[in-house]
Amino acid sequence: MAENADLLADLKKGQEEMSQIQAHVESQDGEIKKQCIEKIGDVRGVKRDIGKIKGEVQRKIEKVKSKVQGKIEEQKGEVQRMMQEVKNKVQGKIGDIEKRLSDLVI
Repeated sequence: MAENADLLADLKKGQEEMSQIQAHVESQDGEIKKQCIEKIGDVRGVKRDIGKIKGEVQRKIEKVKSKVQGKIEEQKGEVQRMMQEVKNKVQGKIGDIEKRLSDLVI
């Protein structure tokens, strides 16, 4: 009988320990879930920030691209004007040479 009482006491003690362990596990589980929810919120915040930064970078790229395109067009116009000047000078020289040649032939 004393043996049964000892077994019952051990069983009760084991059940109490299991209850404590279960309470601890449930507490830890709740804390882990809470931390996960916080991390998910942090990740969402970072994703929003990344989206904003991407938008800003894209706007800046477009602004620079527009400026560069403007400079290219400006330089292109300048080169075309210079080419026309050279062409006009060359045509003038050709005209002078042709006149001199015609004067020599006569």
